[in-house]
Amino acid sequence: MKTTIRRKRADTKMQTIEKTYGKDFGVRSDMKLGSYLKKAGYPSLSKLLQNG
Repeated sequence: MKTTIRRKRADTKMQTIEKTYGKDFGVRSDMKLGSYLKKAGYPSLSKLLQNG
């Protein structure tokens, strides 16, 4: 089953991303997606999910 990656706002909490896509990124649940992408060097959520 392929999960559709939907556009997410940069202020979405990582807890929501982890629950939605069933992955654990090992970061605080209140960290924001935009901050994580910048810190980890990913240009987008889709690239993170492909490689993460």
